[in-house]
Amino acid sequence: MTVKMTVDKLGAVIKAISQLATKEVLVGVPQANAERDDDQPISNAAIGYLMETGSPANNIRARPHLVPGIQDVQDEVAGRLRKAATAALTGSPSGVNAALNAAGMVGQRGVRAKITDGPFVPLAESTLRARARRGRKGAAKELASRAAGNTPDNANAKPLIDTGQYRQAITYVVRQK
Repeated sequence: MTVKMTVDKLGAVIKAISQLATKEVLVGVPQANAERDDDQPISNAAIGYLMETGSPANNIRARPHLVPGIQDVQDEVAGRLRKAATAALTGSPSGVNAALNAAGMVGQRGVRAKITDGPFVPLAESTLRARARRGRKGAAKELASRAAGNTPDNANAKPLIDTGQYRQAITYVVRQK
């Protein structure tokens, strides 16, 4: 005699699909991480926007890093989102949540890597002088290198990274839509 058991997971599947459909993953600088140390007059979120889009009126070149950073890892993010969909179809809300968080981590890593690696247009001499006045040794090295006739580059002083506060503020959130 053969005994066949059937387990009804429809309720769990519907719950997991609902969880997936009502959540979104955002990468950038959430409002909670927008403030900077040392009572700076501009937030990390505003810095990110200015660096991403530039501001000709303020002589700030665009150094896109948010969108390109996500584009660099989009295949890996898509894989994590596929895992979230698979988890939903198997009725695993915890699997959905884990996969969405993994997708956020991948996006965060991609943007931080783009900030670190660029490529970006080298910093203006005025920016390097301001950094050197604040004691940034890399800026002083870059100024000396340029004074010696070398081509400007980002080896000693990286755009988007001065104190590192902005780069560290890049994170992700999984939230309800």
